[in-house]
Amino acid sequence: MGPLKGVTVLEFSGIGPGPYCGMLLADMGADVIRLSRIGDKDSHNKFDIHNRSKRSIVADLKNPDSIREILKLISLVDVLFEGFRPGVMEKLGLGPDECLKLNKALVYGRMTGWGQDGPMSKKAGHDINYISLSGALNAIGKKDSNPAIPLNLVGDYGGGGMMLAMGILAGVINSIKTGKGQVVDSAMIDGSLSLMSFFYSLKEMGYWKDERESNFLDGASHFYNTYECSDNKYLAVGAIEPKFYSILLEKLKLDDPKFQDQMNKEIWGELKDLIAQKIKSKPRNHWVNIFSD
Repeated sequence: MGPLKGVTVLEFSGIGPGPYCGMLLADMGADVIRLSRIGDKDSHNKFDIHNRSKRSIVADLKNPDSIREILKLISLVDVLFEGFRPGVMEKLGLGPDECLKLNKALVYGRMTGWGQDGPMSKKAGHDINYISLSGALNAIGKKDSNPAIPLNLVGDYGGGGMMLAMGILAGVINSIKTGKGQVVDSAMIDGSLSLMSFFYSLKEMGYWKDERESNFLDGASHFYNTYECSDNKYLAVGAIEPKFYSILLEKLKLDDPKFQDQMNKEIWGELKDLIAQKIKSKPRNHWVNIFSD
């Protein structure tokens, strides 16, 4: 079941954020048909969780007969989405103009790294490239080391696949209301920049310093950090609000008066060291049990 029951989606198979988008739609009840190219071994990996709850078909995109059959299918579905480089679908005869003529209510989703046009649209890229230009990469990590690589979660999955899924949902709602389809254009550079909007707004207001490990959410503060335990495992601490900060001090038995000045950035480093010493004295399970009470 699910809220998207009755919505049929044609997913042009790819890797990473595209299949993730399809998985999200399938999880919400959509009937997702994954179209793979002949010889595309990666798309048939039965262990790839992104392929769950999807039907599969295979086609030769270089064969005009196959393109005609795909167009027939496109005339029947509610959503199509693809993640090819700009211009590829148009060269195949499967661009938005052709498809929307066949199916006026179609939601046509597309996802690229740099956008459909512009000076970088034809260039290759990966998550690390998109988040470096958006500023997300520079914001993560220790002050005295290279930026930390947050897997490929921010650009590919958060800024790409999830944003595309959200746009497709908006397109489906509009199509139901008006009977008119549209193109949903998602670029991972734009999506990762959108995810940074809160921090850029804080910076403009003077509440955020554009330097790693200088703000309360990026590792500078003692109450929002990770600490090593005696068994070399780590404990994540997030005690921002006063009531939770008080519990942190109580559980760790920290009675130094300096801890009462929680938001004083001048002493954050000193307080971090004191908490680190305390947490390092016991294994992680000890602290898990302490904070579970």
